[in-house]
Amino acid sequence: MTLHTPIRACLFDLDGVLVDTAKYHYLAWKRLAQELRFDFTEQDNERLKGVSRMASLDILLEIGGISLDDETKIKLAEKKNGWYVDYISRMDESEILPGALAFFQELKAAGILIALGSASKNAMTILNNTRLVPYFDAIIDGTKTASAKPDPEVFLLGAQELGASPAECVVFEDAEAGIEAAARAGMRSIGVGSRTNLAQADEVVSSLQEMSIKRLEEIFSDQ
Repeated sequence: MTLHTPIRACLFDLDGVLVDTAKYHYLAWKRLAQELRFDFTEQDNERLKGVSRMASLDILLEIGGISLDDETKIKLAEKKNGWYVDYISRMDESEILPGALAFFQELKAAGILIALGSASKNAMTILNNTRLVPYFDAIIDGTKTASAKPDPEVFLLGAQELGASPAECVVFEDAEAGIEAAARAGMRSIGVGSRTNLAQADEVVSSLQEMSIKRLEEIFSDQ
């Protein structure tokens, strides 16, 4: 079994791939919607996956049929973020999703580089609380990027910091926007979740419990 382009690096989204912080985002956005006197459902929340904070607020306001000036929107985004930070400040290692640590340990042992590619501006809080920081060779989060997914910036910066070419990278994502960003970056991708939402990924797994270096090689053996 031969890989035409060897895999030198794996880049991971954070929310929904390594930890389930999506539930905390949802609780904070729902709380904001309730304050603005409209309902925000879990189905609505799907539209916010992999999207930046301000773009998420725009979608939320669109759902509520509300138009606001930029200054008010910034204040609302900060309020939502304050609630979210309060939720995630209580996280610990028990919230790392199944399979993530074992897969990280296997990648490390094989000398495959690991990077974070997340839109979250609170990524370091989460990584510190879950003690995942030591596993990463590069951390690219929302504080280091100007453009949100599906723009490929976050993954291209990760590859650059790792010293790997896009063709040598595999992205793990749970959001359609993230899979599109990986494709636009010229990287291979594995969706984590449902094939229904992640049809453009090279392969889809239900969780990182399904992943190993052997599986990684099997998926991309003909590429």
